[in-house]
Amino acid sequence: MTAVMASGDSGSLSLGGLLSSLEKARVHLDSDEEDFGFLADLLKSRELQALVHVHNKINRTRKNCQPLMSNAEDIGISIMREIHYRTIPSADAIELFAILQSPHLQGVLQAHDSIAAKDFVPHLPEIPTEVDEDEETVKIVQLVKSNEPMGATIKQDEKTGAIVIARIMHGGAADRSGLIHVGDEVQEVNNLNVLGKTPNDVLKILMQAQGTITFKLLPAGSAAYLRESKVRVRAHFNYDPKDDKHIPCKEAGLPFKKSDILHIVTQEDPYWWQARREGDRNMRAGLIPSRQLQERRILAHRQEQAANGCILPKSPSCRPSPKIKKIIYDASESEDFDREEVATYEEVARLYPRPGLPRPVVLIGPPGVGRNELKRRLLALDPDKFRTPVPMTSRPPRPGEVNNRDYQFVSREELEEEAANGTLVEHGEFKGHLYGTSSITLKSMINAGYVVIVTPHYQALKYLRTAEFKPYVIYVKPPTLAVLKETREAAHARSTFDENNSRGFTEDEFKDMLKADARIEFHYSHWFDEVIVNDDLSSAFELLVAAVNRVETEPLWVPASWVQ
Repeated sequence: MTAVMASGDSGSLSLGGLLSSLEKARVHLDSDEEDFGFLADLLKSRELQALVHVHNKINRTRKNCQPLMSNAEDIGISIMREIHYRTIPSADAIELFAILQSPHLQGVLQAHDSIAAKDFVPHLPEIPTEVDEDEETVKIVQLVKSNEPMGATIKQDEKTGAIVIARIMHGGAADRSGLIHVGDEVQEVNNLNVLGKTPNDVLKILMQAQGTITFKLLPAGSAAYLRESKVRVRAHFNYDPKDDKHIPCKEAGLPFKKSDILHIVTQEDPYWWQARREGDRNMRAGLIPSRQLQERRILAHRQEQAANGCILPKSPSCRPSPKIKKIIYDASESEDFDREEVATYEEVARLYPRPGLPRPVVLIGPPGVGRNELKRRLLALDPDKFRTPVPMTSRPPRPGEVNNRDYQFVSREELEEEAANGTLVEHGEFKGHLYGTSSITLKSMINAGYVVIVTPHYQALKYLRTAEFKPYVIYVKPPTLAVLKETREAAHARSTFDENNSRGFTEDEFKDMLKADARIEFHYSHWFDEVIVNDDLSSAFELLVAAVNRVETEPLWVPASWVQ
């Protein structure tokens, strides 16, 4: 890299040369594509290009930009003194005096002198070199205090009462110094002995300190460097450290929102991980609750809700919603399974589009929300590209229904045998007739290169969301009650709760839809890749088409087990 940098004119940096060298080095270096991609993006970034341009400009002109003096402020004061002591100063002299006396010009002169004297970098005081031979080996570490947090937390040793470094935040000032390590004992801060003081006392000293902070540390037994992990997770909850009374240091916390992708830097602490948001250029990591800690919190919260008679914390009434009408699922399964799952973090990795093997698109939502109409429009958009498996049923065909178009009409015995063999992704009984969707049909369509669109019951996600199918799950969400009534009445929508589709929705059916929405989101939202609010059918369909295009063309985050 040094040779490339020297190849430019006047020692200028050649980013093109660096990029070229990077491409050549890819073959010989043991690193992953993500690291190379990061370096390539950095070298191509406009910010770095601008910095290199400024660097080259300064290098080419610095010989002509040497300061003529470094005492412009003193000269200005001398001129004002001479004008002041003149017997009868001229009008020009009086005007010049006023100009030199103005605080703006004095500020400019002071800045000029500071730059000329290169007085714009922090000065660290001399480190004392006299050490008592009887004393233990200590480290004297100095950091320049700035708006950036120090990047370390402290705690009190329960046995000795000493103040020790509890953790080092990756990328923070303490980490970059390379001199402060976990387990180091803090003996002095700015020559103030901290023996017998609490962590809060030490924090007050640090807050009051100005300029540089000098630490006298007793080194820990081991100062091994901790390598960053490459684990990425999707968060399944919102987190704000300002609201967390148990976090060791609120300033060191990392806020995030549900569905954010987090880069877990280290998981050494069983309760507090260090992480960055994926793509964040800030190199300093922040504290987040570990999976173990967050699971405990969620379970404690659920127990509290259960004690208060609340099943759905977000439900204003705190009452279980009634059973949904017209459902097709495995009746032997209950939602107790889903309630036992505690969604905190899910390890993820990027899945790149696979030519000839598209991911199926699964539309989940409460009955009546419009999933089947969205599916119908998508199938009509390109029949050669989009397909949907035809469900099986044991009921006889109705007038106008065609076998293998509306349903595969089979005997009850055949469907029961399919269910017993485990070849159905969902099945159930409705009004005395069995229904089911074949996983074999689904697989054959995927392998044939079709983008398969399915609208199963939400409990089928337990069988569909696997490495075998790799589905992209879209939740079709109803709007508010007022918008729901307005849009469906304007579109003359027919109720899906009526077998003959001969009437519109009733208000009770709309309310049931919203209750089902709350229940589905509570139990399954951590499995959704995207949420589309169906407040307007045309707009919702445009969002659906855009989502399908992303699945076909962009690398997307999926459970890490799907790409291993």
